[in-house]
Amino acid sequence: MKLSKIKTQGVHKKNVHKGRYDFGELTKSEPELKKRLTKNPKGETTINFSDSHSVMLLNRALLKHFYGINGWQIPKDYLCPPIPSRADYVHRLHALLLSDGLKVGEPAKAIDIGTGANAVYALIGASTYDWNVVASDISQASISNVNSILAHNPKLKTKITPFLQSDSKLLFNGVISPDTRYDVTLCNPPFHASKEEAVKGTTRKVHNLSQNKGKADQSVKKQAPTLNFGGQHNELWCQGGEYGFVSRMIKESGDYRDQVLWFTCLISKGDNVRPLRKLIEKQGAEELRVIQMEHGNKVSRFIAWTYQNSDARKHWFLAAN
Repeated sequence: MKLSKIKTQGVHKKNVHKGRYDFGELTKSEPELKKRLTKNPKGETTINFSDSHSVMLLNRALLKHFYGINGWQIPKDYLCPPIPSRADYVHRLHALLLSDGLKVGEPAKAIDIGTGANAVYALIGASTYDWNVVASDISQASISNVNSILAHNPKLKTKITPFLQSDSKLLFNGVISPDTRYDVTLCNPPFHASKEEAVKGTTRKVHNLSQNKGKADQSVKKQAPTLNFGGQHNELWCQGGEYGFVSRMIKESGDYRDQVLWFTCLISKGDNVRPLRKLIEKQGAEELRVIQMEHGNKVSRFIAWTYQNSDARKHWFLAAN
């Protein structure tokens, strides 16, 4: 198996989220955000990133201003993701597909595993690159919210297909039918192995955010400090944590090796990369890429593996036409 480790510097060149937020422009898209503006110790305009409602309004403004997405909202206590880094993942996946022969302007077919109530990957992929995305989740509440967002965006309704995964133990099974092919899958997996671990981690994150207000790519869980996770715990933890979840994904991916060009997944814990690499190699993948991304002072990564060799990848998009 070919292994490539790629370190990127800064955000992707096509990522519109560079530098500090222009709150003057963003408040034009979301006037309510203006009420949440404050000043950091340097006298710069910002918001309180440890306040869930402020972050939600910021995300709504970003999605409206840069992507033309109307009526974005999430239910109380659901994950409120950082838009800039999520967009970077989408841009780098699209670049990966272009390198294998996807034509500029041609819509890719993608699956977002665990799209959540926010559906950010699907929304950015469809609005930026005209992707056709199956947005899968095991939560009926999440899928219902995605449908609500799409009701405000008729053009995206034809590009994004919400899918309720009825079996929480399965990832691709049921989503991928025998006669379909997809160019890429993407996923932000549950990070923690238990509720207790998630509570500690989120408490630490909220504390850190309160100490570092005003940075361009911060996220908090849309919740009160009491951290009442409720029924959306699947966004945060699962049995086996991140490693257990991605291990299942890798094993299941082997059943769809001829129907998906690239399987990909964000990896938060760097120590998980090596054992996951061994699993991918054991599954018989042709190539694995570990792509490191930088967003300010934060470093993240995603893994991408394929069962298609270089020759097969060159013909993948030709065969689709």
